[in-house]
Amino acid sequence: MPRPIRVAVQLQPQHATYAQIRDAVLRSEELGVDLVMNWDHFFPLYGDPDGAHFECWTMLAAWAEQTERVELGALVSGGGYRNPDLLADMARTVDHISGGRLVLGVGGGWFEKDYDAYGYDFGTAGSRLRLLGENLVRVRDRLAVLNPAPTREIPVLIGGGGERKTLRLVAEHAHVWHCFGDAETLARKSAVLAEHCAAVGRDPGGIEHSAEAPDGLDGIDALADAGVTLFTTGTGGPDYDLAALKALLAWRDARNAGEDAVTADPQSRDAATTAPSSRQAARAAASGAPASSSGAATEVSPMPVVSFCTERTAPVASSPPCTQTPNGRPSTASRHG
Repeated sequence: MPRPIRVAVQLQPQHATYAQIRDAVLRSEELGVDLVMNWDHFFPLYGDPDGAHFECWTMLAAWAEQTERVELGALVSGGGYRNPDLLADMARTVDHISGGRLVLGVGGGWFEKDYDAYGYDFGTAGSRLRLLGENLVRVRDRLAVLNPAPTREIPVLIGGGGERKTLRLVAEHAHVWHCFGDAETLARKSAVLAEHCAAVGRDPGGIEHSAEAPDGLDGIDALADAGVTLFTTGTGGPDYDLAALKALLAWRDARNAGEDAVTADPQSRDAATTAPSSRQAARAAASGAPASSSGAATEVSPMPVVSFCTERTAPVASSPPCTQTPNGRPSTASRHG
C-alpha cells in the first residue's frame, strides 16, 4: 500500500519567547500537522545574530509533554554537539516522554559559530561527515542496550544528497531521507540510493522520502509523483505565521483523498501563493528586514525551512543540498538546521 502524504512544520526556535513557541506548537497540532520539528543550533540563523534563541533537546522534551498526537524531532541534531551515546539516551528518554513519537533527525553540522562559541572542534566538511557515520553506529548500538528500551524503533532521519557518502549513510541507517531538488533530481538520486540499498541488502522502499514544500506549492504534485511523501514547511518567531502550513495541509488532505489539490481549498492555496517565497525571505534575512510577496519590506513574513547539507559547510533552502542557493542564514539558510 502506498504511503500517505504527511506534513511537517519546522518551528525555528529564534526571535521569540518560549510562550510564543509553545503556542505555535499547539496551533500546529490543532491544525492537523503530522510532525513538528525545531533545529539544533545555539544562535539565530537569520535576523539579529544575537537575538533570542533556545536549545533543541530540552525543548523537544517539553513539546513531548505539551502535545498529544504529533511526532516530534529536530531537523536536524548536530552530530558534533553531543556524545552520541548520550544523544541516544536523550532520544530514548524523549521517546518515552512522548509515548513513542520521536523522530531522530541527525546531521553532520555546518554552522561554525555554534562550534566556536561552545568549544567544539569544527574540523572540515569531510571530517564532520565521517564523524556522522561513526556517531550513527554508536547511537544504534546504545539504543540496543538501554534499559528501558525505546518504546519503538526510533525513526532516524538523515538529510542530504551527496551520492557517494551521504546516500550510503541513508541506506545504512535512515528510516527517512530528507532530499533536495526538483522531481528530476530526486529521481536520479533515488536511483543512486537504491544502488546503495542493494549493496547493504536493504529494500529502498523502507525509506520514506522527505522534502521541503516548494514556494506556493508549485511543482509539489511532481515531487509526490516522484516518491516524496513527507513535505516540510518552516516558520519563524515571533509570530509563527501558519498560513503556508494551512495551505500545505489542505493539499495533503486533497492528495490523500484523491481529489484535485488545486481546488480543495482555494483560500489556503492563495495564501501559499501570495506568501513571501523562501528566496525573498532569504534576501530579507540578509538585509535584516522581512520581505513581502512583492519583495518590499513588511512587518511579518513566513520564513523558509532551514536545514543542513551533510556535505557542505553552509545550509540551504528550497534547492538540492550541495547544489542549492543558500537560504536562511545571515548572508543569504540551511535546509534544516
